[in-house]
Amino acid sequence: MNKLPNCVKCGSELTYEVQGIYNCPECGHEWSKLSTEASENNGKVTRDSNGNILQDGDDVSVIKDLKVKGSSSVVKVGTKVKNIKLVDGDHDIDCKIKGIGSMGLKSEFVKKI
Repeated sequence: MNKLPNCVKCGSELTYEVQGIYNCPECGHEWSKLSTEASENNGKVTRDSNGNILQDGDDVSVIKDLKVKGSSSVVKVGTKVKNIKLVDGDHDIDCKIKGIGSMGLKSEFVKKI
């Protein structure tokens, strides 16, 4: 029998699997096999607001109005951002937005096109 991974949130050994999703009965956390495989490979999986995996070079769309720090500009809902670059840090995405310039975005505010 294959040993299931410990819970990534609380470390519990009492995890179980249902339809490709690992579950922890102690803290209620759920995570997918993909995220477990990526963490075993020391890779970071970045997901958009819908849970789709993002990669370098993807095109995304902004899902909510975002204020630009230090400026009165706003990135409007539906703004398309082409050729993103994934980075580590506070913001997951480095990109260039037409009319604004280079900036960092959080993956939770975009969706993959």
